[in-house]
Amino acid sequence: MKQPRNFAALLQGFFTERLMQQKQASPHTIASYRDTFRLLLRFAQKRLHKSPSQLDFEDVDAPFVAEFLNDLEKTREISARSRNLRLTAIRSFFQYAAYEAPSQSAQIQRVLAIPGKRHDRTQVQFLSRPEIEALLEAPDLTAWAGRRDQLLLLVAIQTGLRLSELTKLKQEDLVLASTGSHVRCLGKGRKERCTPLTRQTVDRLKTWLQELPANAAKEVFPSARGQRLSGDGLRYILAKHVATAAKDCPSLRQKKVTPHMLRHTMAMELLQAGVDRAVIALWLGHESVETTQIYLTANLALKEKILAENPFPGVGPQGRFRPNDKLLAFLSDL
Repeated sequence: MKQPRNFAALLQGFFTERLMQQKQASPHTIASYRDTFRLLLRFAQKRLHKSPSQLDFEDVDAPFVAEFLNDLEKTREISARSRNLRLTAIRSFFQYAAYEAPSQSAQIQRVLAIPGKRHDRTQVQFLSRPEIEALLEAPDLTAWAGRRDQLLLLVAIQTGLRLSELTKLKQEDLVLASTGSHVRCLGKGRKERCTPLTRQTVDRLKTWLQELPANAAKEVFPSARGQRLSGDGLRYILAKHVATAAKDCPSLRQKKVTPHMLRHTMAMELLQAGVDRAVIALWLGHESVETTQIYLTANLALKEKILAENPFPGVGPQGRFRPNDKLLAFLSDL
C-alpha cells in the first residue's frame, strides 16, 4: 500500500500533478482552487494554531471543513453559490487524496459526503434588441478606442465568447475568408470551437486590423497601450457604454450588465430564431445540452408563443377546496 503523504505534500501534488499535468486545468480554475486553499490554510492557522506546513491530514476532517465553510458565510458574507464553489475545490482535492492516501478513506468519504447548500436559481438576464442597439450606438466612433469598443461589443454579442476568451482573442484566431469566416478559441475544459461571423462583422474586422499599430500585441482588442486587455478593463469598457446607452434606453438602468450577460444575449437571440438547443450548446461550448436548458426557462416570449399555439381548454371556477376530514383540515392550515 502506498505510504500516505502529509497534507502539505498532498496539496502540492494536487496542484502540480492532478490539476496542471493530468487535467491541464485552465489558469482560471487553478486560481480559483488556489484561493480556496489559501482561505482554508489561514482558517486552520487561526483555529488550530498550526502553520500550514505543519498540518496533519487528519486535521482537515469533515467537521473542520464544514466549520470552515460556515465561517466563510459568516465572516465574508459569501453566497450559497460561492460556498458551493469552495466546496467543489475541496472535494476535488479529496478525490485526489483518495488515490494517494487510501488509508484515510473513511475521513475522505466523510468530507466528500458534505452536501452543497441549496440556493435560489434566478433566471438568466439578457438584453433585448432595443438595448443591444442602444449599447452598440454608445461608443464614440471618431476615436480609436470607441471603434475598438463597438467592435468588441459586437463580436461579444454575436459570438457569445466568454470574457477570458475575448481578452485572449488573437489575430491568428480570426479566419476572415470570403466564405466560412469564423473565430477559433480554446474555451473552458480546453475545448476548441469555431464560431461563425456575419459578413458585416468580417468587413469591420478587416478594417479594424489595419488600424492596429505595428507594435501592438497580437490580440484583436488590445488596450490603449497596445497590450492585452485585462478582464477588469473589459468590464470597465462595458460599464462605461452601458451608462451612456441608458440615457436613451432607460430599461438598461434596471439591469446589471456584465460580459457574461452578452453571452446570454447571443444564446437568447439564437433561441428566439428557432435554433435547436444542441446547436446553441455547440456554439457556446457547453459540456452538456442540459446546460442550455436555462435559456428555455428564461424565454417568456417563447413560452407565450407555445401557449398561444396550444390553447388549454377553459375551466370555470370550482370554488375553494374544503377538506371534509379534521386531519386534512389540519394539513391545509399549515
